[in-house]
Amino acid sequence: MSALFRQLPGVDTLLQHPDLRQLPPDAVRRASREVLDGLRYEIREGLEVLPDIPALVHEKVAALSVMRLKRVINATGIVLHTNLGRAPLAPEAAEAVADVARGYSNTEMNLADGKRGGRLDGVREPLRQLTGCEDALAVNNNAGAVMLALTALAKGREVVVSRGELVEIGGSFRVPDIMALSGATLVEVGTTNRTRAADFARAINENTAALLRVHPSNFRVMGFTERPSTRELAALDAPLIEDLGSGALVGGLGDEPVVGQVLADGADLVCFSGDKLVGGPQAGILAGKKRWVQACRKHPLYRALRLDKLGLAALEATLRVLLTGEIDRIPALRMLRDAGDPVKLLLALGDAPVTLEDDVGYSGGGALPMQALPGQVVVVRGPDPAALAAALRAHDPPVIARVADDSLRLDPRTLLPGDEVVVAHALHAALDGAKGG
Repeated sequence: MSALFRQLPGVDTLLQHPDLRQLPPDAVRRASREVLDGLRYEIREGLEVLPDIPALVHEKVAALSVMRLKRVINATGIVLHTNLGRAPLAPEAAEAVADVARGYSNTEMNLADGKRGGRLDGVREPLRQLTGCEDALAVNNNAGAVMLALTALAKGREVVVSRGELVEIGGSFRVPDIMALSGATLVEVGTTNRTRAADFARAINENTAALLRVHPSNFRVMGFTERPSTRELAALDAPLIEDLGSGALVGGLGDEPVVGQVLADGADLVCFSGDKLVGGPQAGILAGKKRWVQACRKHPLYRALRLDKLGLAALEATLRVLLTGEIDRIPALRMLRDAGDPVKLLLALGDAPVTLEDDVGYSGGGALPMQALPGQVVVVRGPDPAALAAALRAHDPPVIARVADDSLRLDPRTLLPGDEVVVAHALHAALDGAKGG
């Protein structure tokens, strides 16, 4: 064992090795230390022969430059796949991000007079036109938007919520927990399945800061149910905050309420996501009456939650596409309405042993629960579909498929233009590898 320890080269020696001399010195130092530390541990555990240490260092240096976060091909049929980053950006939004990212931008400058401007100016006006709100702001996600609204408007006071709307969504985000963190006092009314406007009315007192109506974005209560409408709650003597969760700026997306209609029905402040049924980047949007939006904007918590310039660029570009009315230019919204082209995918796959079958996709992301999206998928049947799926994930770029019914399933709904060719290459390589194995 001691002989192997003595054979380990020093970091300075590795820096001068011919195979490593042309690499960045700091990277070689870091990689060398990691490799040597690992070998010392292995020697203590019984390693008998040293490997090619310069080669290990070279591999480690190469790995340092490999991005962990990368583009993948979504062939699952789940449109707003949380694990895959939810909504893909429209080309206009991606270009806007690249344009702003490659240099400086007028994030907080008014170009007309050269003075300081508002960082929300680019998103505020499109949101006004799309929703009819008096004012709007954007933060980093909808949980942040709800947190900001409750903290700014209800800290130290009471907020009335239906017991059936004390939901938990992804990431253990629970309405009661957010309420507690905001400093507001939760007042539950009604029952799990039935709550009426009269329940809210009885709970209102001089310490009531707001009523909170929470949209059940990721679940449904069926059967003997009752829930007061926005109009009923807006008629009561307290401000109404409505958390729409997924949010929808256009109609036709199942039974999702449209933000503009909710505001027209009397909600004082509406919170919703930017990366779900809006089809843009991760963001939380607050829209409504100027008095309440400005109170949120002036609160210190806003600065901690605000969007950076890249998020603002992507959100503004997405909203401006929606203003044109050409919603199919927003990839996620197109995918929710269009099952894709299974024949195009089938042709790209050529002689691969596949078939077409009827199946369903889903919106994902906590949006449109229980609403299946029917279509056709390409199916590969074989002895080990999980191994085939793993091989697809190892492709560059990775292809993410679905394993179900003892088969691998490739859903064209969630493919972007040109993805069919990549999927074909990946699948043929995976099938060839399976034959070789």
